[in-house]
Amino acid sequence: MNDIRRTILWVIFGFSMVLLWDKWQVYHGKPATFFPSPTALVSGAAAPETPPPAPQAPASAAAAPTAAAGTTGTVPASTQEPPAAPAIAHERITVSTDVLQLTFDNAGGSLVEGKLLHHKGSQDDPQPFVLLEDDSKHVYVAQTGLIGGSFPNHKTAMRIAPGPRELGDGENELTVRFESPDLGGVRLVKSYTLKRGAYDIAVRHEVVNTGTTPVAPQLYLQLVRDGNQPEGAVPFYSTFTGPAVYTGSKKYQKITFKEIKEKKVDIPAEASDGYIAMVQHYFATAWLLPDGTPRQLRVDAADIGASAPDCCYRVQDIVPMGELAPGQTKTLEARLFAGPQVEKTLENLAPGLELIKDYGYLTIIAKPLYWLLSAIHGVIGNWGWSIVGLVVLLKLAFYWLNAKAYSSMAKMKALNPRIQDLRARLKDKPQQMQQEMMRIYREEKVNPLGGCLPIAVQIPVFIALYWVLLSSVEMRHAPWLGWVTDLSTKDPYFILPLLMTLSTLLQTALNPAPPDPMQAKMMWIMPLAFSVMFFMFPAGLVLYWLTNNLLSIAQQWVINTRMGVPPQFHLPKFR
Repeated sequence: MNDIRRTILWVIFGFSMVLLWDKWQVYHGKPATFFPSPTALVSGAAAPETPPPAPQAPASAAAAPTAAAGTTGTVPASTQEPPAAPAIAHERITVSTDVLQLTFDNAGGSLVEGKLLHHKGSQDDPQPFVLLEDDSKHVYVAQTGLIGGSFPNHKTAMRIAPGPRELGDGENELTVRFESPDLGGVRLVKSYTLKRGAYDIAVRHEVVNTGTTPVAPQLYLQLVRDGNQPEGAVPFYSTFTGPAVYTGSKKYQKITFKEIKEKKVDIPAEASDGYIAMVQHYFATAWLLPDGTPRQLRVDAADIGASAPDCCYRVQDIVPMGELAPGQTKTLEARLFAGPQVEKTLENLAPGLELIKDYGYLTIIAKPLYWLLSAIHGVIGNWGWSIVGLVVLLKLAFYWLNAKAYSSMAKMKALNPRIQDLRARLKDKPQQMQQEMMRIYREEKVNPLGGCLPIAVQIPVFIALYWVLLSSVEMRHAPWLGWVTDLSTKDPYFILPLLMTLSTLLQTALNPAPPDPMQAKMMWIMPLAFSVMFFMFPAGLVLYWLTNNLLSIAQQWVINTRMGVPPQFHLPKFR
């Protein structure tokens, strides 16, 4: 009898130890072995191993998020895995407006997919362009949540309020609402309001203290993406992909993935204005907070356990909500932009947001050029012909500078026989040859650099125009003429690059041959090497260069004829 009792007691003791070990595993964020929680939404999700700080410890609460597994992002370091709550099934919903199709995950009410209905995936793919996504290949999501205690975060299972999922005829907006369970004495209610024709989404966060003691949560808003280049990126010309931060103190700052890896990010730790963004060619996402809202800024790398390579990078705002008394509710309004980099739209959304359409150091020149290009398009209605029209206007604006350059070239061409004779006679006396050449230039009032300086003045303008054409989403899938159906991609038959190469060679042949044979050879090699790159450049850029070349040749031909210097072709001599 005693043996049976002893056996039963040992069984009970052993089972109790197993249950205690299982609970200890759950306490440290690992999945339960025997009784897994039905609220787990992401397989393999792991919570941070650091214990949660006290609710009133904002310094700990403000710590940057640490890595957590799962493709839905990372939980801030001060966020502990939420305790067990009533079972909420994992669910994703899709809502649509006339311009957006968004998929939300009830894990934190996160935005995990965003399709732009007015932009195709590619010229040959009629499906909408996918900006945000969360799958085995790519991770690019927008998330929010609370830190400062065991509060609801972007991994917390939330209930989705019933309501319309598509913007109906005659309706101007629809709202999607998520409500978390009470965790740590706090409930988070998140509402997304989408409007007709708008790429910015109003996001309302209501933080409710449902407990019996004061709490001081902080709200984080973050954009998380992998480090891969967007689909269809062309290596022959580089565009920026990565996080960006705008503040009143340091203005617009791009942060490369390499800088994040090497922990060389230099951004303000705190701000009360500006925005955070994720930027890629033609498109971007950004969290916009009201000016005057104090926030902390974070940019870091975090492995969130996704199968996508080189994952992941995060840019984040952390906003203190202040102390909430029991029963008190505080609200924070934010906006999430997810769409194309249309300059006028960006300017109307937030100060400095148009800078995500990056023109580099020549923004002061590029912006007026874009305005002029848009104005011409408003009249012509075709972006290809608008490019041609803009180049024509620029050539007219620089007509007198170009005329001076070509006049100098014509004089040099007229003097070329004398210079060649001089070089032949004094080839063994280089110093005397240089002195005689300078004497001839003085007597004939010719500046050897006269053909270069006027052209050099125009170089910043044409480089700025290059960036305008490269960065403007309006060029994407815009047709021009016949075979050119997309100005943002290479010419499918390479007709424009071939014409541009021929025009460049013709222009070189019309220029006076340099007296130095080596320079003369380089004058032919450089245009050929330069033209080869254009075979992979977007058709819009090649069209711009071709038009500029043809107009330059025409002007040079006219000026040479007027000055009595008949056009001559100086063919290369590579012997």
